[in-house]
Amino acid sequence: MPIHSVLDRGRVPVKMWTPLLRDDGSTNVESATLDQLTNIANLPFVFRHVAAMPDVHLGKGATVGSVIATHKAVVPAAVGVDIGCGMAAVRTNLTSRDFGDGALLKLRSSIERGIPVGFNSHKRPTEAALDWASKADGGRLSEKNVCQLGTLGGGNHFIEICVDTEDSVWIMLHSGSRNLGNSLAEGHIRNAKKLMKAMEIQLDDADLAWFPEESAHFEAYVRDVEFAQRYAMENRRLMMAEVIRNMARQFPDFATDGEIINCHHNYLSREHHFGEDVIVTRKGAIRARKGDLGIIPGSMGTRSYIVRGLGNPESFDSCSHGAGRRMSRTKAKATFTVADLEAQTRGVECRKDKGVLDEIPGAYKDIDEVMANQTDLVEIV
Repeated sequence: MPIHSVLDRGRVPVKMWTPLLRDDGSTNVESATLDQLTNIANLPFVFRHVAAMPDVHLGKGATVGSVIATHKAVVPAAVGVDIGCGMAAVRTNLTSRDFGDGALLKLRSSIERGIPVGFNSHKRPTEAALDWASKADGGRLSEKNVCQLGTLGGGNHFIEICVDTEDSVWIMLHSGSRNLGNSLAEGHIRNAKKLMKAMEIQLDDADLAWFPEESAHFEAYVRDVEFAQRYAMENRRLMMAEVIRNMARQFPDFATDGEIINCHHNYLSREHHFGEDVIVTRKGAIRARKGDLGIIPGSMGTRSYIVRGLGNPESFDSCSHGAGRRMSRTKAKATFTVADLEAQTRGVECRKDKGVLDEIPGAYKDIDEVMANQTDLVEIV
């Protein structure tokens, strides 16, 4: 499916892989999201166009589901505060037939004991975390940062055991750079706002403050983002290793079957597009160069996809990062009940309480519709 719509009211166009309206005439992309995309498109250094993915929705400063290529400048909000947030997945040799009565609850409880969730972290750094930090630290990691390596976090971060279309069991998880990335991002966003004030630059949205390449802030930001991305990648690797250990204890013949896919979807990358060297920021999008393997998750209770990139240049070799929210967390809590959550996750072994109500499947866009809108970006594996 080609580009659905083009928003042409900024300095450069916004190419969108989703229709503005649904078939029934209702709004598919809220007006505030379109305004935010226009603000991005008006920035003086945005290269060629802005690419909006099928799961596009309102974010802080920069839109979630936006891919932005820039010349000689970078916008911290275009990566966001959860730097390096992304996915990891691996197929195992298990099938659904290996899970008898009580096996799912036993495995879930075991994983929850081994991997801290929410604001929690390891009481002491793991040996693997200390080993990584000793090689990659450079003096930047606090004890808290090291204790948070191999931990999930909160919000929409998850660990999931799922079954594919051939009945193979997969491990899938979603997490980022924990408080390290958030602290770095917030500091750089504040510095960017101060710089805009000093340069007497007025922005339609102050959260789109940016660093010009000639400023000392530019390289400092890029360096910190790249470090946080490495931290996030290692965080997912350590959690995956812990889940694998848990499953190996429970299933004597357990083994993984194939490579671990590990990809960011809130990040920055130096790339070459349309004959130019540019900085590409993907916020709620993954890289989908020709042949790249990626992960596009649905919501609790809905399917997810392993995909292979098609290398579409118009999307700057990108695709969506998931289903994308169709309502805010606050609205979800006001709209749905715990009974709704139980109904929408029937058959799934998971928490079913008020604490996760904002993650109910009904708060998200239809993942199959999202996939149908990007058949020119990825193929389903």
